Amino acid sequence: MSEHFQKVFLQTDPFTDILGQERTKQQLKSALLMDRHLIILGPPGIGKTTLAKNVAKLLPALTLNDCQYHCDPKQPLCPDCQTKKQKTKKVTGEERFVRVQGSPDLTVEDLLGDIDPVKALQFGPTSIQAFTPGKIFKANHGILFFDEVNRCPEKLQNSLLQVLEEGKATLGAYTVELPANFIFIGTMNPEETAATEKLSDVFMDRFDVVHMGYPESLDIEKRIVLEKGQKLLAFDDDLLSLAILFVRTIREHKNILKKPSVRASIGIYERAQANAFLAKRKTVTIEDITEAIVSVLAHRIELKPSVKYLQTNEEFIKEQFDAFSSQHPELSGGGGL
Repeated sequence: MSEHFQKVFLQTDPFTDILGQERTKQQLKSALLMDRHLIILGPPGIGKTTLAKNVAKLLPALTLNDCQYHCDPKQPLCPDCQTKKQKTKKVTGEERFVRVQGSPDLTVEDLLGDIDPVKALQFGPTSIQAFTPGKIFKANHGILFFDEVNRCPEKLQNSLLQVLEEGKATLGAYTVELPANFIFIGTMNPEETAATEKLSDVFMDRFDVVHMGYPESLDIEKRIVLEKGQKLLAFDDDLLSLAILFVRTIREHKNILKKPSVRASIGIYERAQANAFLAKRKTVTIEDITEAIVSVLAHRIELKPSVKYLQTNEEFIKEQFDAFSSQHPELSGGGGL
């Protein structure tokens, strides 16, 4: 795929679905040019999945077999294509984007496939007809997007080592020749501590890591909010800037461990409009923002241990918003929380 990306990356910015993140985009281009498997490391709600889907959009449409595993007509992989002739069709890059959600109950069989015991009795245990391909086959000639890769069990990590290195997988006594003709893009959340598995050195050695952070500026975050959020009624531009500034201020607070994502900014934008609508107003006021702040933000943060035993998340948000309002006279009409 590297030759295709060489042409695509001559454009000014092929990653049009993501605003900002220039450093991340540059690193991503560098990795893709050399067909490198990679992991995007960053907090939740910053667009890691959107960025991976954007990569899939850049892939060229290919003429492949009309099967769910996107088999090459000249080198079919799946049992159906290997045993009978299939029709072909044009398949877009987006159709070749396969998502796997990392979780403790995800199995090797889910990812790689398994032997069907009924078909094994009928055709023989080592026959291709007895094998049911897993999700990894569906990413053939495309993107295997593995969300929260550090939540999958160690056994599944080990099963990927052979696939990524040698292009084949072994299931019990059955060896499946699996050309690793896909790009692996995984994501990890550095702040997540619950239900995670340690990623081994040999596993991480197969990847490059691309870091992704929160929007670089208030202006970029506001553009994201306006683009992604639902529009219901008028929202004063300066008032929206202050609402987003408050979220960004909370992110930088010294007592915060888990920071509110861009989804929090979108949430305040949408909920404030809804509050104004229910109050039969035609435009958002500070009262509408004040009414939404705690509901949108409190559960999205985590305080440091030294603080959370002294006050709840709700009390912390109220205290910070009152202090923020006192520094911005244009918010004083809200009366505080």
